[in-house]
Amino acid sequence: MLKHLHIENYALIESLDIDLHEGFSVITGETGAGKSILLGAIGLLTGERADTSAIQNGKQRCVLEATFCPKGLGLEQFFSEEDLDFDPDECIVRRELTANGKSRAFINDTPTTISALKRLGGRLIDIHSQHQNLLLGQEDFQLSVLDAVAADTQLTQAYAQAYAQWNESRKSLAKAMASLEEGKKDEDYMRFLLTELTNFRPQPGEDDDLQQQCDTMEHAQDIRMALAQGYGLLAEGDTPATDSLRQVRNLLNSIQKHFPMAQELAERLESCRIELQDIAGTLESEAESIDCDPERLEQVQSRLNTLFSLEQKHHVGSSDELVAIMKDLQEKLDIMDNSDEHIRQLQQLEAEARTLVNELAAKLTALRTATASKVEKDIVSSLKTLGMPNVRFEVNITPTEAPIPRGMDKVAFLFSANLGSPMQNISQVASGGETARVMLSLKAMLSGAVSLPTIIFDEIDTGVSGHIAESMAHIMQEMGRQGRQVISITHLPQIAALGGHHFKVWKEDTQTHTLSHITCLSQEERVSEIANMLSGSNVSPEAINNARALLGL
Repeated sequence: MLKHLHIENYALIESLDIDLHEGFSVITGETGAGKSILLGAIGLLTGERADTSAIQNGKQRCVLEATFCPKGLGLEQFFSEEDLDFDPDECIVRRELTANGKSRAFINDTPTTISALKRLGGRLIDIHSQHQNLLLGQEDFQLSVLDAVAADTQLTQAYAQAYAQWNESRKSLAKAMASLEEGKKDEDYMRFLLTELTNFRPQPGEDDDLQQQCDTMEHAQDIRMALAQGYGLLAEGDTPATDSLRQVRNLLNSIQKHFPMAQELAERLESCRIELQDIAGTLESEAESIDCDPERLEQVQSRLNTLFSLEQKHHVGSSDELVAIMKDLQEKLDIMDNSDEHIRQLQQLEAEARTLVNELAAKLTALRTATASKVEKDIVSSLKTLGMPNVRFEVNITPTEAPIPRGMDKVAFLFSANLGSPMQNISQVASGGETARVMLSLKAMLSGAVSLPTIIFDEIDTGVSGHIAESMAHIMQEMGRQGRQVISITHLPQIAALGGHHFKVWKEDTQTHTLSHITCLSQEERVSEIANMLSGSNVSPEAINNARALLGL
């Protein structure tokens, strides 16, 4: 349940701290006093989108904080998954908005994500606003009601998993068949390309190697002459470099007894001489190996030209990419050559997945059919207490042609409030007041099925009055007695009088701006507030007496 709410610098609220209670509570106040602001603040705390325009004018940030009691809600796994500290007696959710557009969220003083806040909020509180009445006519909502009352999450999860697997197997089969069909159109051309590449046999890195060979043979004469001259300078002539180094080494050796450093220098020179001698040998052998055979040059140039031509044909820039294309063509043709067997395997997997989907869908249909009668009975019973003695309500379940994400059922709520009126989809025939009563009955039934700890009704009483409003209040009162926290924002005195606690929202005009406040009313203050709701600003003695009667005083 929601134990405490703190709001700071949010819209018309400068600072607010309010303690909330178990059971049934009501919130009243004039239109525009700030009731919607409270709902907006709670919505932000449950992960709704933030808008910096809600920050009070002139302030740099606003802070919203709610304290919940999560005991008995099975939230331990959520806290473990989010790596958050869990206290069964207290959970503090905080949201901070800054004027520069930043938003931060915390659970038990630990930074968290908005998605985590939304997941947690959905388990802690349900806000039923007037626009939610529109959900009543939506097939998905009606199906959700049925499944929530059925309360077999294992079956619904098993179906969802089976449906996902079947859907994936369908996609794989369709993709394979489309690929096969597309491939068959180009099969001859693909085989021609593969044959052409296979005959040429491109090698990784071949383009660079061929280009180097071609360049070397085209300049063979210059290369050979340079190598030969280099060899001559190092190892031939009157003063070859290697002989000069040997002579210097010998000179150093002759003085090493008298000049110790000479030994080190001699050793270094010897190393240089050996290296130069090795280089000279390489120059000599390379000069002899340089070949300028015109026939070989023509072969290299021809292969290089063919390689470039193939690269242009396939829109690539290297032999490595040609090798990859050759491999890809081979794989595609291999698949095509074995396509019949591959398709048969995919068809078998799809059929097996569909069989499982059908089996689980049949179980869901049976469960929903059994649950539908309970929903019909409970809703009719509740609506009769809400002033609809001739009401008829039916949960119509019809099969779909193919599996859909939530089974193979279409669900429609059929409704008739009057004798002689045919039953039709509830969204087509229910008035605003009738819709409000149906939604209250559904929420009362659902709150027990899904164990929602806190429910806030925002003017659920729209379109009703008198004893009907009182009956609605009794339903909310009973929901509160069943271990839930029920808060109703209302304009009707019949509902306000039955709340265990009564809060009033009111506005105050200062010299510079308007502020919104909320107060928990005392018994006498409740009498005045309800009398005001009964008669308006001019409270008569009769209104005071009526208020006391409604409060049972």
